Amino acid sequence: MQVLAEAGEVVVSTEDRPLTPDELHDLIRGASAVVSMAFDRIDPAKIGPELRVVSNVAVGYDNLDVPGFAERGVVVTNTPGVLTDATADLAFGLLLAVTRRLGEGERLLRAKQPWSFHLGFMLGAGLQGKTLGIVGLGQIGQAFAKRALAFGLRIVYSGRSRVAPEIEEALGAKYLPFDELIATSDFVSLHCPLTPATRHLINADVLRAMKPSAYLVNTTRGPVVDEPALADALLAGEIAGAALDVFEKEPEVEPRLLELDNVVVMPHLGSATVETRTEMALLAARNVVSVLAGTGPITEVRP
Repeated sequence: MQVLAEAGEVVVSTEDRPLTPDELHDLIRGASAVVSMAFDRIDPAKIGPELRVVSNVAVGYDNLDVPGFAERGVVVTNTPGVLTDATADLAFGLLLAVTRRLGEGERLLRAKQPWSFHLGFMLGAGLQGKTLGIVGLGQIGQAFAKRALAFGLRIVYSGRSRVAPEIEEALGAKYLPFDELIATSDFVSLHCPLTPATRHLINADVLRAMKPSAYLVNTTRGPVVDEPALADALLAGEIAGAALDVFEKEPEVEPRLLELDNVVVMPHLGSATVETRTEMALLAARNVVSVLAGTGPITEVRP
């Protein structure tokens, strides 16, 4: 807030919830800058001529019509880089939680259910020597891969294009076409942006093509996964489990997923550390100050 105050008067929503589109557009009427969250949807057709910058506190910007803002001369910025490690940590935590049945075990104890140790008790899936398929080997995908190497996983990846050879070499990562990655990976982790091409990238057909012993992890955007299809696949035993930090219709979750012990769910906590959220907020504020001062954006999103 102190950084934003350098640019002028700051108006903050008094609601502890996402604003409706009408409420949001009423609040920002006449503003020179808007600091938006990933769930805020701003219509470029409804903005005033004073607006110069929309600073999104997220890496993803699928909530914003970037070309539409560009046509009106409005700069859009995001917060890349500062949340890479926190999100990769959470993604790997989810992988461990679902494969080692951590949530299931904790629920058993909290429910005070009887239990005793034996060799077949609550067996999970080990990671060492198995294949991890990463969909989208960008900054977060690469950070996730580095963590996976320490656990003895083989790395394969797919995406819109291959990464630089030196990155492949450092990670021991092999590029595969998406269909081959899906069919051969023991664990699939999603790190691709939400675009028209990736909406429901993980659908019923893709889930059927995965190994019955495979696990799915999603920490990118909820609509990359068709949630009802995922529930169907889990109930049918087409895959072994799933761990999700994001959902199609947040904060709603496909009800059947909440009933399954082989599903781990988190309320969009990928970047939720004090350090990371502070850096995200500061970068968003500095983008606003920089644009309004005429020195240009720090991390611009280009159409």
